[in-house]
Amino acid sequence: MARHEKNNDPNTLMSKAIKKDAVNWFELYVGDFDRAKRFYETALQTSLQESQMEGCRMGIFPCDHTHGVGGSITKMDGVSPGAGGTLVYLNVEGDLDGVLKRVPSAGGSVVKSRTSIGEHGFIAIVKDTEGNGVGLHSMV
Repeated sequence: MARHEKNNDPNTLMSKAIKKDAVNWFELYVGDFDRAKRFYETALQTSLQESQMEGCRMGIFPCDHTHGVGGSITKMDGVSPGAGGTLVYLNVEGDLDGVLKRVPSAGGSVVKSRTSIGEHGFIAIVKDTEGNGVGLHSMV
């Protein structure tokens, strides 16, 4: 096919549209950025990288930005946190029980304790300091 010709083959178009992961970014909206940042850093024993842009302050979770899924806690003008929104599952591989033990002392609460999901591992759900329900997942 000549370079200037369009390729309208549905199979070629579909292959370009398929993404590696179902999710490529998430934002957990927060009301009190500093309190939420302390919560996640304490509960997950990690550091969030701060970033700001107009009307938005973010704490970015560690991730492989080239090949993985990333996300952040986000304080954004016009957006509020709250229960009943999207449930995101954070990867806490190998430390699910540790995270669940740290959540209350970090200011959150355990909504659903460690639960088997069969061959897919284990999940739990916690509530953060901003009222967000957050899922946790580990294979062990």
